[in-house]
Amino acid sequence: MDAKDAKDAKERKEPLRVGAAVRRRRRALGLTLAAVSARSGVSVPFLSQVENERARPSMRSLQRVADALDTTAGLLLAASDAARTVDLVRAGDDARPQPGPGSRIRSLVRGQHQLHALEFSGEQDTGREYKHRNDELLYVADGAVEVEAEGRAYRLGRGDSLFLSGGVRHRWRATAPDTRILVVAVAEHVDASGDPRG
Repeated sequence: MDAKDAKDAKERKEPLRVGAAVRRRRRALGLTLAAVSARSGVSVPFLSQVENERARPSMRSLQRVADALDTTAGLLLAASDAARTVDLVRAGDDARPQPGPGSRIRSLVRGQHQLHALEFSGEQDTGREYKHRNDELLYVADGAVEVEAEGRAYRLGRGDSLFLSGGVRHRWRATAPDTRILVVAVAEHVDASGDPRG
């Protein structure tokens, strides 16, 4: 990248989405929007707009919110998501060995975003049941998988996918040695329930 490209990239840098960091901190403390409003003097409607990225707080307002959340504006900004992120994950990146012959797990989306995606390869059978807060999609890229969900068994082969809505209890296992499964989900920190109460 030459100097002109670097300058252009710097000028295109997107603003940080501080609302996601405010929401994560508030929820980690178990506080409601009303409680943060009472502590900070910032109105509930404005806090809601900030958390949903429909409004940007001034540094003064952000510091008042940070004080109410027992943190600093600087730490909230550091924990913010970029408004737009492009991140290339190469085929061999971040693969971690798992129990079982040739078993690996690889994150396809790095960092904390609204989308969570993992690739499982090899013989996978954790023997445990899962129940996620948000929707999830299992896609079989290679091999075969057995899934048990809501008391029913499903056999999936190459190219098959299975959608599971949030709250569905399920377990799965690879039934062929060279199986590769992609699991794509709305991240756990995202409230995708549509509940407007925050």
